[in-house]
Order: sequence, then C-alpha cells, then structure tokens
Amino acid sequence: MSLSRHLPGSRRAAAVASGFVTPPATTSQTHPPSSISNSNSNSNSHPSSNLSASSTSITRPFSSSRNLTSQPNRKQDLFKQLTPRNNCKMSTMPAQHGHSEACCNIPPVVSKGYNAKGTYEEIGGYKSYVTGPKEATRGIIEIFDIFGYYPQTLQGADILATSDHSQQYKVFIPDWFKGEPCPLEWFPPDTEEKQKNLGAFFQKNPPPSVAAKVPDYVKAVQEKHPEIKSWAIIGFCWGGKVVSLVTSKPDTVFKAGVECHPAMVDPADASNIKIPLALLASKDETPEDVKKFEANLKGPKHVETFGDQIHGWMAARSDLENERVKSEYIRGYETVLKFLSKHV
Repeated sequence: MSLSRHLPGSRRAAAVASGFVTPPATTSQTHPPSSISNSNSNSNSHPSSNLSASSTSITRPFSSSRNLTSQPNRKQDLFKQLTPRNNCKMSTMPAQHGHSEACCNIPPVVSKGYNAKGTYEEIGGYKSYVTGPKEATRGIIEIFDIFGYYPQTLQGADILATSDHSQQYKVFIPDWFKGEPCPLEWFPPDTEEKQKNLGAFFQKNPPPSVAAKVPDYVKAVQEKHPEIKSWAIIGFCWGGKVVSLVTSKPDTVFKAGVECHPAMVDPADASNIKIPLALLASKDETPEDVKKFEANLKGPKHVETFGDQIHGWMAARSDLENERVKSEYIRGYETVLKFLSKHV
C-alpha cells in the first residue's frame, strides 16, 4: 500500500516512515472525472439505491496505498516514492448523488469556522468528543486521523449523529493521542529532525496498539450509556486501518464498519471481516489493493472510489471552501449514513 501519494511533495516523508498518512492541506487537489460501475455479490439489490445489502462496488480512478509491515525494506521503498506529483485541474464532473435520496437530510456544511455541536467527556480514561441526541439507541465509535480533533472531522461526526432522522446516533471520538496529535509544524517533513519526529510519532501510535484498546473503550462507553444497544465503527486515514483490525476479530461488538480514505489497505485484513463493511477510497489508494480488499470481504459491502478527491477529503485535509470538495464531502457522509441505515 503506497501512502506517498497521499502527501504532496515533501509532505510525504515522515508519514511514510511508518506507513501512516497525511497532513491537512489548505488547497484541494482534484483529478479527472470518474466512471461508475456496480456489482453485487448476491441478488438482494435495492433498485432505489446504488447501495445494496450485499455488495456495491463503484469504481473510479484511484491511486496508491500500501500495507504497513515490519519488512526491513518497507521504509526505504516508501521514501523512494516521495516525489511531487503534478497538480491536476479541477474536475468539472458533477457530483454523483445516487446514494442520498432515501435516508438523510444533511444540514448546510460550514466551510470555515465550524462550531462543533457536541461536548467533551472523560470515558474509559480518554477525553472523548460526544455528539448526538440523548435518546439515541445506536452508537458510532469514530477513529480520527493523525491530526486529531479538526473542525472538518467534528463537523462530520455531527452530521453522522443527526442527519438520518429515522435512525440517529450517539457518536464518540476518543483521543487516542492523549492531547498530542501530529503537530502541523512537522509538515512539510523537509528536515531530518521533522522526519525523525514523525517517525517517532507513528511508532508511538501504531494501529494495532489502538485497535487492542477499542474493546475496553466500548465497554466503558456502554457503562456510561447503557441506552445504546447497537454499534458501528468508522475510521479515517490512519483510523481506517484500526477499523480493519477491529472488525476482523471474530468477537467484535460492531454490527458494521466504515473506512474512509483508509491508510494501509491490506486485502488480508478483509479476509477475516465478516460484518458489513463500507470502504470509501480516494484517488490516492492503490486500485489493486482496494479491489482485492473488496473481493476478500465476506459480508455485505459497499466499496466506492471518489476518483477526484484526495486522501483525507472527509476529515482533516478537506478543503471545504472548494465547492467540488464540499459536494463530495457531503456525498461521502450521505453514503456512510445510507450504509449504516441498512446494517446498524
């Protein structure tokens, strides 16, 4: 899984040092229009939706993603790919809205200066952003990207909590970094010191260590919010890998999982995922990895690539002042809500 293309130019350096991803960007890089094709592994498709209860695959041009491994040559291989990519012109393709007709009414997205609707609570030893109605009986554990509580990420959590009026959620975002997310000052990683700092950050926060903490965190949330009876998990970038690891466990508490522009896409993880899972890829994940991942999934699935969006467009890197990015940010969350409405 090549992560280098997730980062423009020298920003790719230390994130790649450990296989993780991506600094927030103030500008959006978008790429050529995408094409759509649907394939269902079973016959239980829904005519009114491009999402099916079994399998939906929407394929658009996408790029690179690599599996994080302990292979000694992995870092060297990834650093070789830290070369600037040519900027592509903004796509003029209209946003696809095939998934939004049924379940959601997303409020106007705030491009800048978003005021988060939730509050912060201490749960299971972790500061947690909590949003959603008190009466919600369904919950979502959200695993943010390496940059922590960014406005774009919090706005997305608020959208998930209340935009589906027939099925609302309580969303919980624990601070796995204990107040020490990846500092923006380390980007671009254009010095040895920055690269060293980033490498140390990723080594301190590998996805397997966080995935191992999720079950106990869920138990702590359940003790504080016993009204929640059904759970989903969603992860962004680095957090997408955490979702793969958590949902691949046979005793997972989650009824569904979602990975948005995930880092470290590994088809081997998918072989052990039996619950419904959606994967929304950007143009920066490797097509082969995503296709193999989809093929290995055992349960209901929705796999789609947003072919002119960068890795991170639904979280910290989203440039919501760009109308095209904003429209696909909205469509991404509509797609997630549609999927969860079927499976949680």
